[in-house]
Amino acid sequence: MEPRYPLPPFTWETALQKVQAAEDAWNTRDPEKVSKAYTLTTEWRNRTEFINGREEVKEFLTRKWQKELDYKLKKELWGFRENRMAVRFEYEWHDADGQWYRSYGNELWEFDELGYMQKRFASINDLPIQESDRKL
Repeated sequence: MEPRYPLPPFTWETALQKVQAAEDAWNTRDPEKVSKAYTLTTEWRNRTEFINGREEVKEFLTRKWQKELDYKLKKELWGFRENRMAVRFEYEWHDADGQWYRSYGNELWEFDELGYMQKRFASINDLPIQESDRKL
């Protein structure tokens, strides 16, 4: 696999670049594109779901964006060290019935030496909102 820049160990600038690249990719809502940032054997915890490997990531993201319509995400670097990052995020979406939500959460990321994410642990809470309360 080709290196996925920037590579660890991260500096403040390169950590910010990695977070922005993740935000940009997730906002495409393209499971194939997003999954390419992860190792073939990536380990995830997303809410109560445990996901192993890039193929499961694609399946998960496909299901996610079939449910979470008009998804829009904002990520913020919280901290970093060597090949690990802590990221705060919020995103907005609506379900098929038109109910809007703002989802808040924190992620812990770990990267391999080629810059692919090998671990992602996410804790997420959903808040029902009115469409007029959207921020993103």
